[in-house]
Amino acid sequence: MTTNTKRAYKLQEFVAHASNVNCLKIGRKTSRVLVTGGEDHKVNLWAIGKPNSISSLPGHTSAVESVAFDSTEVFVAAGAASGTVKLWDLEEAKIVRTLTGHRSNCMSVDFHPFGEFFASGSLDTNLKIWDIRRKGCIHTYKGHTRGVNAIRFTPDGRWVVSGGEDSAVKIWDLTAGKLLHEFKSHEGQIQCIDFHPHEFLLATGSADKTVKFWDLETFELIGSTGPEVYDL
Repeated sequence: MTTNTKRAYKLQEFVAHASNVNCLKIGRKTSRVLVTGGEDHKVNLWAIGKPNSISSLPGHTSAVESVAFDSTEVFVAAGAASGTVKLWDLEEAKIVRTLTGHRSNCMSVDFHPFGEFFASGSLDTNLKIWDIRRKGCIHTYKGHTRGVNAIRFTPDGRWVVSGGEDSAVKIWDLTAGKLLHEFKSHEGQIQCIDFHPHEFLLATGSADKTVKFWDLETFELIGSTGPEVYDL
């Protein structure tokens, strides 16, 4: 009997930080650069395939909880346990913004796919929108009753989605500046969210051990996966 088992091979392994690696992102423009954030307060930039960092982006004085590239791979944003968000210009090799609007850990950052702004979500329950060209927050979305763990802009750039420790997934309309819809089917805090690259679908992962799939045209739950249960 033959099987079509696929094998996975380790391509590379390297020590990225002096302690826990808390977050990482691959640049989507070239897929050749990687940014990592660590418990050691550092943000490190890597060329994929090479063991030594291109540079270490200084500035944070607490654990780095979240990192993101913009669509051009020119800017990197990183949120820290202090609530501070820092923005670096990689071409100029310097910090261009230090943003202090959050009162607790900044757990997630994401750049708008087209515009010159980015979002941050924090355990202070708030989702903030920042303009790269300005020094402050241009909008704060309030509505979660507990911390915000995950945020993502929709691929078309119209909405930003947040997932919280209150088990809620909220969709915010950027043009109207208000809540558009809320999903409440999860029974545990939201840990991660992502979008289908070609369909108008949202996936949400939760501490309730399930991943749920949502149709963003109808706002209906279209699927859910959970742990397999086996009879002993």
